[in-house]
Amino acid sequence: MKRTALAIVFLLAFLTQGLAPGFAQDTAPDRSATGGAQTLEDILKRQRGEPVDDSFRSDKTGDPNSAAAMSSQLGTLGGVSDPELWRALRYGTADVKVSAGGPQARVLIQDGGMSWLAFREGPLATYGALLLGGTIVLLALFFLIRGRIRIDGEKTGLTITRFKAIERFGHWLLGGSFVLLALTGLLTLFGRMAIIPLVGHDAFAPLAHFSKWIHNNVSWAFMLGLIMVFVMWVAHNIPNKLDLKWIAVGGGLFKKGVHPPAKKFNFGQKLVFWGVIVLGVSVSVSGLSLLFPFDMPLFAATFEKLNATGLPQLFGYGTLPTQLAPQEEMQLAQLWHAIVAFVMMALILAHIYIGSIGMEGAFDAMGSGEVELQWAKEHHGLWVEEVREEERRKHTEHAVPAE
Repeated sequence: MKRTALAIVFLLAFLTQGLAPGFAQDTAPDRSATGGAQTLEDILKRQRGEPVDDSFRSDKTGDPNSAAAMSSQLGTLGGVSDPELWRALRYGTADVKVSAGGPQARVLIQDGGMSWLAFREGPLATYGALLLGGTIVLLALFFLIRGRIRIDGEKTGLTITRFKAIERFGHWLLGGSFVLLALTGLLTLFGRMAIIPLVGHDAFAPLAHFSKWIHNNVSWAFMLGLIMVFVMWVAHNIPNKLDLKWIAVGGGLFKKGVHPPAKKFNFGQKLVFWGVIVLGVSVSVSGLSLLFPFDMPLFAATFEKLNATGLPQLFGYGTLPTQLAPQEEMQLAQLWHAIVAFVMMALILAHIYIGSIGMEGAFDAMGSGEVELQWAKEHHGLWVEEVREEERRKHTEHAVPAE
């Protein structure tokens, strides 16, 4: 029974080891009773998800002279176990020779997957959910306190064209594809934790398969929409001195009757625009790296450039690795992809709120493209003047002189 119990304990240790590598304990544990091997406390810490210093194993990978003979107890079935060899394979220090593929091809056991899984199911899922949940709660509180931002002046019954059809198409192409990508991405991340317990594996399997297909293919529509929106609106989103006036009064969001001057886009809309562009490009690049990991490795080249700046060393991270296996590239790209996507989702939630129930008349801008003239004067007064001046100029150019 004692041998069976020990076997189970060491099996659990093997299965759980490596979930939180790279973290050192404050004091080295006493390993005299185990001859320098892992202790029961190590195993219990791994089970509790606490950091464990595994240098007592990772540092003992290199004495080929003490390796077991290839023919001994097991005869033609093979040699006795060589723990140093297997540890060297696990920690990537074994002298493996390959005919092609470079240093990455010599990685036979990619142990980083356990750290990736632990981060993905731990901090990433936890803080991502808190970010989205917190954003929704804050928007709900803002709505309860401020209420819907109404049109202050008397409505004229007249409209002005806010966005042309091509602009609305680009906006909805970008927005609609992002909603699909967000939903399918959340399903992929939280499926095992939240959906499988509700519907079971059999029901979730086709859902996950279809979700993956949507995510991979709708991404192209998202990137096209991102390009369209950037080309059409970048000239209107260059920061200027008017933005300081908008910032000074909080855009009039917190006080009724306050309407700072603005052209086609105010400072708040510029923040959303540049946030979508920067985050959208980042999530697109990391997504392409995931789709084509062997053709578009992202992090090895990035780490090389960061090392050249000296910033990682300055902040105590040492020299970042510049030789990464394709699996490592995908793990880092997936985590970065998800982190950026969470930030972008929070930003878009705020954008959806203010463009729908948060402000009266705002949805019409991207709905029909025609907005109430009084709404336009209050929120984009300088833009209204520009449109009217352009109309007067065109009317003058086409006017027929009197005889």
